[in-house]
Amino acid sequence: MSFPVFLLCWLLFLAAALVLFAVFLGRRVESTLRPQGQWLEVGGERIHYRELGAGPAIVLLHGLGGNMRNFDYLPLRELAREHRLILVDRPGSGHSPRRDDTRAGIDAQARLVAGFIRALGLPQPPLLVGHSLGGAIALGVALHDPQGIAGLALLAPLTQLVPATPDALKGLAIRRPWLRRLFAYTLALPAAIAGSRKVLAFVFAPEPPPRDFALRGGGLLGLRPRAFYAASSDLCAVEHDLPAQQQRYAELRLPVHILYGDGDLMLDWQLHGQGLADKLPQARLVVLPGVGHMVPVTQPAQTAQLLRDAAAAAFGRQ
Repeated sequence: MSFPVFLLCWLLFLAAALVLFAVFLGRRVESTLRPQGQWLEVGGERIHYRELGAGPAIVLLHGLGGNMRNFDYLPLRELAREHRLILVDRPGSGHSPRRDDTRAGIDAQARLVAGFIRALGLPQPPLLVGHSLGGAIALGVALHDPQGIAGLALLAPLTQLVPATPDALKGLAIRRPWLRRLFAYTLALPAAIAGSRKVLAFVFAPEPPPRDFALRGGGLLGLRPRAFYAASSDLCAVEHDLPAQQQRYAELRLPVHILYGDGDLMLDWQLHGQGLADKLPQARLVVLPGVGHMVPVTQPAQTAQLLRDAAAAAFGRQ
């Protein structure tokens, strides 16, 4: 056997081994972190969501590469005494599959979330909560269907397009779908395992990530190939919808509450938080000193208080 043929066979063997490892570990993760709720089919997508409590509803959307378990650090049982909490896995994230890859854009996801809320048949419009990219999608829902929600609570939201991708996310910036899928099933998992501590430190900085985030916060779910593919698709689609969306923020008339940490390395609070508040006279911006991007995880009490304030403004208005 010639050396080129030997090398090709070795590379094919290595690629097959990586694919098998990715599939195996993905199944192990899903057997460890099983679905917590139920599914609702909307617009051809099967959305996994979880409900707690009763009363005026609060719908919570997680950020890029996250899942509904990111909100498990909040005092959910306490909030559920007065509100019906609905935690959502966005399509491609958590346990929600994504059947249509063309729906990764902010506008498409916003329309899907609006349809999901309508399909729930709630007795009154809910408060919509969005963290990070989920904040951008929540704003899209408010612009697309302002009568469908009562108000917004935005946690470290993405609101403006920025030219540079944060260092921790550059590995997701794969624009060609075929290359994105190839990477998802081969090199993404070893790279994620090798760089997980560094990435988590950046995402949570200046605060330390909690030791139990992999399980309690659902961090392990991000190791699956389809989770990487969906997160990469979401990231690459941001630039298509966000510029037009950010030109429309002044149209919003709903109550808007915004929570940011002034130490956020992922998104600058002055650009994304203050920049949005400057366009909305009704907006209330709360900035926490020494706090990073993952406010629902690291600052559960302050986040819960903002949700209460936002709910009071939204439902009092109704």
